[in-house]
Amino acid sequence: MIDRYAKIEEKVIERVREARDELADLVGQLVACDTTARDAGDPARDEDKLQRVVAHRLRSLGAVIDLWEPEPTGSKGSQYEPANLDFVGRPQCVARMAGDGGGRSLLLLGHIDAVGVEPREQWHSDPFTLVERDGLLYGRGTADMKGGLAALMLALQVLHQTGLRLRGDILLASVTDEESSGAGGWAVVKRGYHADAGICAEPTGFEPWIACRGILKPRLTIHGRAGHTQEPQPDWRAGGAVNAIDKLVPVLTEIRQLNAEWKTRSDMQHEVLAPGDIVPVLIDGGTWDVTYPAFCHLTLDAHYLPVHGTSGAAIKEELMSRINGAAESDLWVKEHPITWEWEYDVPPAEIPGDHPLVTLTLNTGAELQHPAKLGGLNSWHDAATFTLFGHTPTFSYGAHGMETAHAVNERVSLDELVDSAAIVALVAMRWCGVVGS
Repeated sequence: MIDRYAKIEEKVIERVREARDELADLVGQLVACDTTARDAGDPARDEDKLQRVVAHRLRSLGAVIDLWEPEPTGSKGSQYEPANLDFVGRPQCVARMAGDGGGRSLLLLGHIDAVGVEPREQWHSDPFTLVERDGLLYGRGTADMKGGLAALMLALQVLHQTGLRLRGDILLASVTDEESSGAGGWAVVKRGYHADAGICAEPTGFEPWIACRGILKPRLTIHGRAGHTQEPQPDWRAGGAVNAIDKLVPVLTEIRQLNAEWKTRSDMQHEVLAPGDIVPVLIDGGTWDVTYPAFCHLTLDAHYLPVHGTSGAAIKEELMSRINGAAESDLWVKEHPITWEWEYDVPPAEIPGDHPLVTLTLNTGAELQHPAKLGGLNSWHDAATFTLFGHTPTFSYGAHGMETAHAVNERVSLDELVDSAAIVALVAMRWCGVVGS
């Protein structure tokens, strides 16, 4: 029986590799769909078209398809969803391939949105037309992560064509909005989909990303008082102008101090993640070039670790306490405190490095000449939503590609996509169980 099962696995690997050109063609179909990440209020692009390609292909394998447009997030959104986001023309797709029973279920996860293509003139070819050169697939989303999504689909196709019957169910979720908010994955979780464990097809270089950092984006308003810059100004207590931009100096100084402390602080150390940090990313202030600015807005991109919880409450409190304390050494700021606004939270997550699906995937990858170690994502991925709220421990795993993700001339190795599809197919067999094995 063991020899027979090994021969079946060899046949699966062989068939995946024989489908190399078919995989490239599928990636090309997905890349041709403009699914550029959106802000609230942007019109739909080709999301519906792409999801129907996914649904049609998986339906032909016998999967039951759920294709739906979630309800809008409303004027207030939620802790984990931005406000004023609707899904008209942006459906989510979940395909369920039912097993015969008695096996573990598996979630396969991919997102269809991709970042913009500007500066477009720097691309060597049309970013929405797949080009293969020297074994590499070029186009927006080839690495992050339409290539990975196509590899998941090919893995399921080969299992179906080989005639294998799995014991456990497989769910493939194709979601929108990972690049902008994670709202697509959240919609799938709210619809009740879950599995015993899951794999997200991010371009990880064959490292299982078992953890990711959380993200907070506070917007600070530093207040000033307008006045003519070319006229002498009395002290602010006597009604004189106050330069809001100038009051930013102690804020930036304190941020630098916090970053220095976080690099070595014990609660900011993690096995596979970088320490938390705070990056000033947006600034604007003033209204006229001869007027003292009456305001200055500063947006921060702050990152924290799973140990700090899913809401980042302790990190929020620390940021406000430290920055306010430093700024309020100035009497004007003390009497006119900084105003803080918080966007929705992007929570951190992790699963154990010795989780059975992680170990299985590492070992299977090594068998196909892709040995690797545990890794993590210093940004965020949809796996976090399913781990934290979907009762599905999920990690990311796929080919190399992060080095060109979001970049001009994004690309991925076709051979590595083929290998990742073969690894997923074998993992699905070993995790879910094969009838008759």
